[in-house]
Amino acid sequence: MAQKKEQEISRREFARRAALLSAASVAPGNFLRAEPVNAEPQAPQAPAASDLSPQSQAEADARIQSILSQYGGRLSDEQKTDVRRLTKEAQAPLDRLRAFAVTNGDGPALYLRPLIEREKPPAARPSSSSAAAPKKS
Repeated sequence: MAQKKEQEISRREFARRAALLSAASVAPGNFLRAEPVNAEPQAPQAPAASDLSPQSQAEADARIQSILSQYGGRLSDEQKTDVRRLTKEAQAPLDRLRAFAVTNGDGPALYLRPLIEREKPPAARPSSSSAAAPKKS
């Protein structure tokens, strides 16, 4: 009985393992490689502000000001820098998403469908003579 209890995992542990597995499956190839201990971490390179159009730059700046006015008192200088960087990085994908033309009649781009298409068996139709008169044995 004690052996069975050791093999079971809790829902929380299952969710944690599933999250780690899914994160590892979408991680870049060099993410899981061991790095030397003495290697200095490289700072991520943010896209240059000139990559954004003036309208996109203004929108990103407005979003930064909104976030900092709402949460600025709770954030450290490093966190404020991260907010600025992440907001500017997120602006380019937002612009690409907004550029996609959509009308009211368009359906969803993604939908679930089975991987294997199975044929439905033909429905058996009862014959009128056998259904009306039960067989006697």
